[in-house]
Amino acid sequence: MSPLPRIVIPPPGPRSRELSRRLAEVEAPGINTLPAMPGAVSLLWEEASGANVQDVDGNIYIDMTSGFGVAAVGHRHPRVVEAVREQAGKLLHGLGDVHGHPLRVELAERLVRLAPVDDPQVFFSISGAEAVEIAIKTAVAFTSRSGVLAFEPAYHGMTLGALSVSSRAEFRDPFAPWLSARVHRLPFACDPERVDELLRQSPVAAVVVEPIVGREGVLVPPAGWLAEVERSCRRHGTLLIADEIFTGFGRTGRLFAVEHEGVRPDLLCCGKALGGGMPIAAVLGRREVFRIWETQKEALHTATFVANPVACAAALAALSVIEDDNLTGRAEKLGEILKARLATWPERFSCVGAVRGRGLLWGVEMSTAAATRRLTTGALERGIILLAGGPKGTVAQIVPPLTIPEELLGTAMELLEEVLEIICR
Repeated sequence: MSPLPRIVIPPPGPRSRELSRRLAEVEAPGINTLPAMPGAVSLLWEEASGANVQDVDGNIYIDMTSGFGVAAVGHRHPRVVEAVREQAGKLLHGLGDVHGHPLRVELAERLVRLAPVDDPQVFFSISGAEAVEIAIKTAVAFTSRSGVLAFEPAYHGMTLGALSVSSRAEFRDPFAPWLSARVHRLPFACDPERVDELLRQSPVAAVVVEPIVGREGVLVPPAGWLAEVERSCRRHGTLLIADEIFTGFGRTGRLFAVEHEGVRPDLLCCGKALGGGMPIAAVLGRREVFRIWETQKEALHTATFVANPVACAAALAALSVIEDDNLTGRAEKLGEILKARLATWPERFSCVGAVRGRGLLWGVEMSTAAATRRLTTGALERGIILLAGGPKGTVAQIVPPLTIPEELLGTAMELLEEVLEIICR
Protein backbone atom coordinates (compact mmCIF):
# COMPACT_ATOMS: atom_id res chain seq x y z
CA MET A 1 0.00 0.00 0.00
CA SER A 2 1.34 3.44 -0.93
CA PRO A 3 1.12 5.99 1.87
CA LEU A 4 -0.59 9.33 1.40
CA PRO A 5 1.60 12.42 1.66
CA ARG A 6 2.47 13.45 5.22
CA ILE A 7 4.23 16.68 6.11
CA VAL A 8 5.53 16.59 9.67
CA ILE A 9 7.63 19.74 9.34
CA PRO A 10 7.38 22.41 6.60
CA PRO A 11 9.94 21.65 3.89
CA PRO A 12 12.80 22.15 3.76
CA GLY A 13 13.17 20.93 7.32
CA PRO A 14 16.17 21.63 9.54
CA ARG A 15 18.10 18.52 8.51
CA SER A 16 17.59 19.25 4.81
CA ARG A 17 18.80 22.81 5.37
CA GLU A 18 21.84 21.72 7.34
CA LEU A 19 22.87 19.04 4.86
CA SER A 20 22.30 21.44 1.96
CA ARG A 21 24.55 23.98 3.68
CA ARG A 22 27.29 21.39 4.19
CA LEU A 23 27.01 20.18 0.61
CA ALA A 24 27.27 23.72 -0.74
CA GLU A 25 30.60 24.10 1.04
CA VAL A 26 32.21 21.13 -0.69
CA GLU A 27 30.33 20.66 -3.98
CA ALA A 28 31.01 22.85 -6.99
CA PRO A 29 28.27 25.39 -7.69
CA GLY A 30 25.91 24.69 -10.55
CA ILE A 31 25.44 20.95 -10.04
CA ASN A 32 22.53 21.52 -7.68
CA THR A 33 21.05 24.85 -8.75
CA LEU A 34 17.71 24.64 -6.95
CA PRO A 35 18.76 26.35 -3.69
CA ALA A 36 19.92 29.40 -5.65
CA MET A 37 16.66 29.83 -7.56
CA PRO A 38 14.16 32.40 -6.25
CA GLY A 39 11.38 30.78 -4.26
CA ALA A 40 12.74 27.27 -4.79
CA VAL A 41 13.01 24.63 -2.09
CA SER A 42 15.73 22.00 -1.86
CA LEU A 43 15.14 18.66 -0.16
CA LEU A 44 17.42 15.76 0.61
CA TRP A 45 15.85 12.41 -0.12
CA GLU A 46 16.36 9.69 2.47
CA GLU A 47 14.27 6.88 1.01
CA ALA A 48 11.89 6.18 -1.85
CA SER A 49 9.50 3.38 -2.71
CA GLY A 50 6.91 3.11 -5.48
CA ALA A 51 5.52 6.59 -6.03
CA ASN A 52 6.59 7.85 -2.60
CA VAL A 53 9.66 9.73 -1.42
CA GLN A 54 10.69 10.42 2.17
CA ASP A 55 13.05 13.26 2.95
CA VAL A 56 15.64 13.41 5.73
CA ASP A 57 13.18 15.25 7.98
CA GLY A 58 10.56 12.49 7.80
CA ASN A 59 8.16 14.12 5.32
CA ILE A 60 6.48 11.77 2.85
CA TYR A 61 5.68 12.93 -0.67
CA ILE A 62 4.04 11.69 -3.85
CA ASP A 63 6.65 11.88 -6.59
CA MET A 64 5.07 13.34 -9.72
CA THR A 65 8.47 13.50 -11.43
CA SER A 66 9.45 9.80 -11.40
CA GLY A 67 12.93 11.07 -10.57
CA PHE A 68 13.27 12.81 -13.97
CA GLY A 69 11.39 9.89 -15.54
CA VAL A 70 13.86 7.27 -14.32
CA ALA A 71 11.49 5.53 -11.90
CA ALA A 72 8.97 4.39 -14.50
CA VAL A 73 8.54 1.08 -12.64
CA GLY A 74 8.49 3.01 -9.36
CA HIS A 75 11.26 3.73 -6.92
CA ARG A 76 13.05 0.68 -5.51
CA HIS A 77 10.91 -1.86 -7.29
CA PRO A 78 11.39 -5.21 -5.49
CA ARG A 79 12.35 -7.08 -8.66
CA VAL A 80 14.94 -4.44 -9.58
CA VAL A 81 16.35 -4.44 -6.04
CA GLU A 82 16.62 -8.22 -6.01
CA ALA A 83 18.32 -8.26 -9.41
CA VAL A 84 20.83 -5.65 -8.23
CA ARG A 85 21.47 -7.54 -4.98
CA GLU A 86 22.02 -10.85 -6.77
CA GLN A 87 24.32 -9.38 -9.41
CA ALA A 88 26.31 -7.38 -6.85
CA GLY A 89 27.14 -10.67 -5.18
CA LYS A 90 28.63 -12.01 -8.43
CA LEU A 91 30.19 -9.24 -10.50
CA LEU A 92 30.20 -5.50 -9.83
CA HIS A 93 32.34 -4.42 -12.76
CA GLY A 94 33.55 -5.89 -16.03
CA LEU A 95 36.12 -4.61 -18.49
CA GLY A 96 34.17 -2.15 -20.59
CA ASP A 97 34.76 -2.66 -24.29
CA VAL A 98 37.32 -5.46 -23.82
CA HIS A 99 35.56 -8.28 -21.91
CA GLY A 100 31.79 -8.62 -21.68
CA HIS A 101 29.52 -10.57 -19.33
CA PRO A 102 26.37 -12.70 -19.77
CA LEU A 103 23.85 -10.00 -18.78
CA ARG A 104 25.29 -7.67 -21.40
CA VAL A 105 24.42 -10.28 -24.02
CA GLU A 106 20.95 -10.83 -22.57
CA LEU A 107 20.14 -7.13 -22.38
CA ALA A 108 21.36 -6.45 -25.90
CA GLU A 109 19.22 -9.30 -27.23
CA ARG A 110 16.20 -8.02 -25.31
CA LEU A 111 16.60 -4.46 -26.61
CA VAL A 112 17.03 -5.69 -30.19
CA ARG A 113 13.70 -7.53 -29.90
CA LEU A 114 11.97 -4.39 -28.63
CA ALA A 115 13.58 -1.80 -30.92
CA PRO A 116 11.31 -0.04 -33.47
CA VAL A 117 14.32 -0.01 -35.80
CA ASP A 118 14.98 -2.14 -38.88
CA ASP A 119 17.65 -4.85 -38.41
CA PRO A 120 18.76 -3.29 -35.11
CA GLN A 121 21.89 -3.49 -33.02
CA VAL A 122 22.69 -1.87 -29.66
CA PHE A 123 25.41 0.62 -28.75
CA PHE A 124 25.49 0.92 -24.94
CA SER A 125 26.27 4.16 -23.14
CA ILE A 126 26.31 5.50 -19.59
CA SER A 127 23.89 8.44 -19.90
CA GLY A 128 21.28 9.85 -22.22
CA ALA A 129 23.55 12.71 -23.25
CA GLU A 130 26.25 10.23 -24.22
CA ALA A 131 23.69 8.29 -26.25
CA VAL A 132 22.94 11.46 -28.20
CA GLU A 133 26.68 12.00 -28.73
CA ILE A 134 27.02 8.45 -30.10
CA ALA A 135 24.03 8.90 -32.42
CA ILE A 136 25.37 12.16 -33.86
CA LYS A 137 28.88 10.73 -34.32
CA THR A 138 27.36 7.66 -36.02
CA ALA A 139 25.32 9.79 -38.43
CA VAL A 140 28.20 12.07 -39.34
CA ALA A 141 30.57 9.15 -39.98
CA PHE A 142 28.00 7.12 -41.91
CA THR A 143 26.85 9.92 -44.23
CA SER A 144 30.16 11.85 -44.45
CA ARG A 145 28.07 14.98 -43.96
CA SER A 146 28.60 17.63 -41.30
CA GLY A 147 25.21 19.29 -40.78
CA VAL A 148 22.56 18.33 -38.25
CA LEU A 149 18.98 19.58 -38.06
CA ALA A 150 17.52 20.13 -34.58
CA PHE A 151 14.32 21.75 -33.41
CA GLU A 152 13.35 24.50 -31.01
CA PRO A 153 12.57 23.92 -28.26
CA ALA A 154 14.51 20.75 -27.54
CA TYR A 155 16.65 19.28 -24.79
CA HIS A 156 19.16 16.55 -25.63
CA GLY A 157 21.73 16.84 -22.83
CA MET A 158 24.64 18.93 -21.58
CA THR A 159 27.74 17.34 -23.14
CA LEU A 160 29.18 19.32 -26.04
CA GLY A 161 27.58 17.42 -28.92
CA ALA A 162 24.23 17.06 -27.19
CA LEU A 163 24.36 20.69 -26.10
CA SER A 164 24.92 21.75 -29.71
CA VAL A 165 21.50 20.33 -30.66
CA SER A 166 19.72 21.51 -27.49
CA SER A 167 17.85 24.75 -27.94
CA ARG A 168 18.11 26.88 -24.83
CA ALA A 169 20.60 29.71 -25.32
CA GLU A 170 21.33 30.08 -21.61
CA PHE A 171 22.75 26.53 -21.63
CA ARG A 172 24.71 26.98 -24.86
CA ASP A 173 26.06 30.53 -24.71
CA PRO A 174 28.79 30.02 -22.07
CA PHE A 175 30.31 27.30 -24.26
CA ALA A 176 29.52 28.75 -27.69
CA PRO A 177 33.15 28.71 -28.98
CA TRP A 178 33.25 24.93 -28.55
CA LEU A 179 29.82 24.08 -29.95
CA SER A 180 29.17 22.98 -33.50
CA ALA A 181 28.27 25.77 -35.92
CA ARG A 182 26.80 23.20 -38.32
CA VAL A 183 23.49 22.82 -36.51
CA HIS A 184 20.41 24.02 -38.38
CA ARG A 185 17.32 24.87 -36.34
CA LEU A 186 13.63 24.90 -37.14
CA PRO A 187 10.59 25.28 -34.88
CA PHE A 188 9.31 22.00 -33.49
CA ALA A 189 6.23 20.81 -35.41
CA CYS A 190 6.84 23.39 -38.16
CA ASP A 191 5.46 22.92 -41.66
CA PRO A 192 7.08 19.67 -42.91
CA GLU A 193 7.84 21.45 -46.18
CA ARG A 194 10.39 23.57 -44.32
CA VAL A 195 12.16 20.42 -43.18
CA ASP A 196 12.13 18.99 -46.69
CA GLU A 197 13.46 22.23 -48.19
CA LEU A 198 16.33 22.43 -45.70
CA LEU A 199 17.34 18.82 -46.31
CA ARG A 200 17.21 19.41 -50.05
CA GLN A 201 19.46 22.46 -49.86
CA SER A 202 21.97 21.48 -47.15
CA PRO A 203 24.25 18.46 -46.55
CA VAL A 204 22.52 17.28 -43.38
CA ALA A 205 23.74 14.07 -41.74
CA ALA A 206 20.80 13.66 -39.39
CA VAL A 207 17.59 15.11 -38.06
CA VAL A 208 17.54 14.91 -34.25
CA VAL A 209 14.05 15.03 -32.77
CA GLU A 210 12.13 14.25 -29.61
CA PRO A 211 8.88 12.55 -30.74
CA ILE A 212 7.29 14.47 -27.87
CA VAL A 213 9.29 17.36 -26.45
CA GLY A 214 9.85 16.61 -22.75
CA ARG A 215 11.77 18.94 -20.47
CA GLU A 216 11.29 21.95 -22.73
CA GLY A 217 7.53 22.14 -22.41
CA VAL A 218 5.86 18.78 -23.14
CA LEU A 219 4.91 19.51 -26.77
CA VAL A 220 3.02 16.94 -28.83
CA PRO A 221 3.33 17.39 -32.62
CA PRO A 222 0.28 17.21 -34.90
CA ALA A 223 -0.70 13.76 -36.08
CA GLY A 224 1.41 12.75 -39.07
CA TRP A 225 4.15 15.35 -38.56
CA LEU A 226 6.85 12.94 -37.44
CA ALA A 227 6.00 10.57 -40.29
CA GLU A 228 6.43 13.47 -42.75
CA VAL A 229 9.84 14.23 -41.26
CA GLU A 230 10.79 10.58 -41.70
CA ARG A 231 9.74 10.66 -45.35
CA SER A 232 11.87 13.74 -45.97
CA CYS A 233 14.85 12.02 -44.38
CA ARG A 234 14.41 9.02 -46.67
CA ARG A 235 14.17 11.24 -49.76
CA HIS A 236 17.39 13.05 -49.01
CA GLY A 237 19.58 10.32 -47.52
CA THR A 238 19.45 11.90 -44.07
CA LEU A 239 19.39 9.74 -40.94
CA LEU A 240 16.54 10.15 -38.46
CA ILE A 241 17.61 10.18 -34.80
CA ALA A 242 14.75 9.82 -32.32
CA ASP A 243 15.61 11.01 -28.80
CA GLU A 244 13.41 8.75 -26.64
CA ILE A 245 15.44 9.18 -23.46
CA PHE A 246 12.43 10.69 -21.68
CA THR A 247 9.58 9.11 -23.65
CA GLY A 248 10.85 5.54 -24.01
CA PHE A 249 9.70 2.37 -22.25
CA GLY A 250 5.98 2.96 -21.95
CA ARG A 251 5.76 6.57 -20.78
CA THR A 252 3.43 7.73 -23.57
CA GLY A 253 1.22 4.64 -23.82
CA ARG A 254 3.46 2.93 -26.38
CA LEU A 255 6.78 1.29 -25.62
CA PHE A 256 8.37 4.04 -27.71
CA ALA A 257 6.67 7.27 -28.72
CA VAL A 258 7.60 6.85 -32.42
CA GLU A 259 5.21 3.91 -32.49
CA HIS A 260 2.22 6.28 -32.30
CA GLU A 261 3.12 7.27 -35.88
CA GLY A 262 4.57 3.98 -37.08
CA VAL A 263 7.92 5.72 -37.56
CA ARG A 264 11.12 3.63 -37.85
CA PRO A 265 14.12 5.83 -37.00
CA ASP A 266 17.62 4.95 -38.09
CA LEU A 267 18.92 5.60 -34.59
CA LEU A 268 16.96 5.72 -31.35
CA CYS A 269 18.43 7.03 -28.09
CA CYS A 270 17.04 5.60 -24.85
CA GLY A 271 17.93 5.76 -21.18
CA LYS A 272 16.34 7.00 -17.94
CA ALA A 273 13.60 4.37 -17.37
CA LEU A 274 15.78 1.66 -18.93
CA GLY A 275 17.87 1.18 -15.79
CA GLY A 276 15.03 1.06 -13.25
CA GLY A 277 17.08 3.48 -11.14
CA MET A 278 20.58 2.49 -12.25
CA PRO A 279 22.60 4.54 -14.76
CA ILE A 280 22.53 2.98 -18.22
CA ALA A 281 21.51 4.15 -21.69
CA ALA A 282 21.78 2.96 -25.27
CA VAL A 283 21.43 3.79 -28.92
CA LEU A 284 19.37 1.33 -30.95
CA GLY A 285 20.37 1.60 -34.59
CA ARG A 286 20.36 -0.07 -37.96
CA ARG A 287 23.13 -2.65 -38.40
CA GLU A 288 24.18 -1.07 -41.70
CA VAL A 289 24.64 2.31 -40.02
CA PHE A 290 26.58 0.94 -37.05
CA ARG A 291 29.11 -0.74 -39.34
CA ILE A 292 31.05 2.54 -39.43
CA TRP A 293 32.32 1.69 -35.93
CA GLU A 294 34.10 -1.48 -37.13
CA THR A 295 37.81 -1.25 -36.38
CA GLN A 296 40.83 -3.49 -35.93
CA LYS A 297 42.38 -0.94 -33.60
CA GLU A 298 41.26 0.81 -30.42
CA ALA A 299 37.51 1.42 -29.96
CA LEU A 300 36.53 4.81 -31.37
CA HIS A 301 33.98 5.46 -28.64
CA THR A 302 33.77 3.67 -25.33
CA ALA A 303 33.67 4.19 -21.57
CA THR A 304 34.99 2.41 -18.49
CA PHE A 305 31.55 1.62 -17.09
CA VAL A 306 29.79 0.78 -20.36
CA ALA A 307 27.15 -1.95 -19.90
CA ASN A 308 27.97 -2.21 -16.20
CA PRO A 309 26.86 -5.66 -14.92
CA VAL A 310 24.71 -4.32 -12.07
CA ALA A 311 23.07 -1.75 -14.33
CA CYS A 312 22.35 -4.48 -16.92
CA ALA A 313 20.72 -6.61 -14.21
CA ALA A 314 18.54 -3.69 -13.14
CA ALA A 315 17.60 -2.94 -16.76
CA LEU A 316 16.57 -6.53 -17.45
CA ALA A 317 14.41 -6.54 -14.33
CA ALA A 318 12.83 -3.20 -15.21
CA LEU A 319 12.02 -4.34 -18.75
CA SER A 320 10.43 -7.50 -17.37
CA VAL A 321 8.26 -5.48 -15.00
CA ILE A 322 7.15 -3.18 -17.83
CA GLU A 323 6.20 -6.19 -19.96
CA ASP A 324 4.76 -8.51 -17.29
CA ASP A 325 2.64 -5.80 -15.64
CA ASN A 326 1.65 -4.19 -18.96
CA LEU A 327 2.82 -0.79 -17.74
CA THR A 328 2.60 0.57 -21.27
CA GLY A 329 -1.10 -0.21 -21.37
CA ARG A 330 -1.48 1.14 -17.86
CA ALA A 331 0.12 4.43 -18.89
CA GLU A 332 -2.34 4.67 -21.77
CA LYS A 333 -5.31 3.99 -19.47
CA LEU A 334 -4.25 6.38 -16.71
CA GLY A 335 -3.33 8.91 -19.38
CA GLU A 336 -6.91 8.98 -20.60
CA ILE A 337 -8.12 9.57 -17.04
CA LEU A 338 -5.60 12.38 -16.60
CA LYS A 339 -6.49 13.85 -19.99
CA ALA A 340 -10.16 14.14 -19.06
CA ARG A 341 -9.35 15.78 -15.74
CA LEU A 342 -6.67 18.13 -17.03
CA ALA A 343 -8.86 19.26 -19.92
CA THR A 344 -11.02 21.13 -17.40
CA TRP A 345 -8.16 23.08 -15.85
CA PRO A 346 -7.92 25.99 -18.34
CA GLU A 347 -11.59 26.77 -17.74
CA ARG A 348 -11.51 26.19 -13.98
CA PHE A 349 -8.25 28.00 -13.21
CA SER A 350 -7.49 31.37 -14.76
CA CYS A 351 -3.70 31.00 -14.45
CA VAL A 352 -3.67 27.77 -16.48
CA GLY A 353 -3.27 28.49 -20.17
CA ALA A 354 -3.14 25.01 -21.67
CA VAL A 355 -2.47 21.35 -20.95
CA ARG A 356 -0.61 19.00 -23.29
CA GLY A 357 0.58 15.45 -23.20
CA ARG A 358 0.05 11.77 -23.79
CA GLY A 359 0.05 8.71 -21.53
CA LEU A 360 1.72 9.67 -18.26
CA LEU A 361 3.66 12.63 -19.66
CA TRP A 362 1.77 15.91 -19.24
CA GLY A 363 2.62 19.59 -19.16
CA VAL A 364 0.51 22.31 -17.58
CA GLU A 365 1.24 25.70 -19.17
CA MET A 366 0.92 28.41 -16.53
CA SER A 367 0.39 32.11 -17.22
CA THR A 368 3.73 33.18 -15.72
CA ALA A 369 6.90 31.68 -14.28
CA ALA A 370 5.88 33.16 -10.92
CA ALA A 371 2.59 31.25 -11.03
CA THR A 372 4.48 28.06 -11.87
CA ARG A 373 6.81 28.57 -8.90
CA ARG A 374 3.81 29.10 -6.63
CA LEU A 375 2.29 25.88 -7.94
CA THR A 376 5.43 23.79 -7.39
CA THR A 377 6.07 25.35 -3.97
CA GLY A 378 2.45 24.97 -2.86
CA ALA A 379 2.46 21.39 -4.09
CA LEU A 380 5.59 20.61 -2.09
CA GLU A 381 4.05 22.08 1.05
CA ARG A 382 1.19 19.58 0.59
CA GLY A 383 3.46 16.64 -0.12
CA ILE A 384 3.66 16.64 -3.94
CA ILE A 385 7.01 16.78 -5.74
CA LEU A 386 6.50 18.61 -9.02
CA LEU A 387 9.01 20.05 -11.49
CA ALA A 388 8.70 23.00 -13.85
CA GLY A 389 10.18 23.14 -17.33
CA GLY A 390 10.02 24.97 -20.62
CA PRO A 391 12.29 27.77 -21.85
CA LYS A 392 10.49 30.29 -19.63
CA GLY A 393 9.87 27.96 -16.70
CA THR A 394 6.12 28.13 -17.17
CA VAL A 395 5.28 24.44 -17.67
CA ALA A 396 4.56 22.23 -14.65
CA GLN A 397 5.33 18.62 -15.55
CA ILE A 398 3.13 15.74 -14.42
CA VAL A 399 5.28 12.63 -14.84
CA PRO A 400 4.33 10.02 -12.21
CA PRO A 401 5.67 6.46 -12.12
CA LEU A 402 3.77 4.12 -14.43
CA THR A 403 3.06 2.00 -11.35
CA ILE A 404 1.38 4.75 -9.31
CA PRO A 405 -1.89 3.50 -7.77
CA GLU A 406 -4.90 5.17 -9.34
CA GLU A 407 -6.10 6.35 -5.93
CA LEU A 408 -2.74 7.95 -5.15
CA LEU A 409 -2.73 9.69 -8.52
CA GLY A 410 -6.20 11.01 -7.73
CA THR A 411 -4.99 12.33 -4.37
CA ALA A 412 -2.09 14.11 -6.06
CA MET A 413 -4.42 15.75 -8.56
CA GLU A 414 -6.80 16.87 -5.81
CA LEU A 415 -3.93 18.50 -3.94
CA LEU A 416 -2.70 20.23 -7.09
CA GLU A 417 -6.21 21.55 -7.72
CA GLU A 418 -6.28 22.81 -4.14
CA VAL A 419 -3.13 24.83 -4.82
CA LEU A 420 -4.50 26.13 -8.13
CA GLU A 421 -7.68 27.31 -6.41
CA ILE A 422 -5.50 29.53 -4.22
CA ILE A 423 -2.99 30.89 -6.73
CA CYS A 424 -5.46 31.46 -9.58
CA ARG A 425 -7.90 33.62 -7.63
